[in-house]
Amino acid sequence: MGIQGWQWLLILAVILLLFGAAKLPALAKSMGQSARVFKGEMKAMKEDDAQTTADSAVAPPAPDAKRSDSSGSPTANP
Repeated sequence: MGIQGWQWLLILAVILLLFGAAKLPALAKSMGQSARVFKGEMKAMKEDDAQTTADSAVAPPAPDAKRSDSSGSPTANP
């Protein structure tokens, strides 16, 4: 139920009529550059997430919510 060959040809013909033959190479180039930039940004985000995860794994655990003072009665952390 996907797009068949004649439908692709029709879509290509409409794009050719809308943009013209001279603009298609520039359009394809800009789309390729945009995809390359997007891919690079996604890679950078994954590296940032991995670094954040590694940093949080090394961080010491948070202290308990309650602790006792010198008198032995539980108090909340400041």
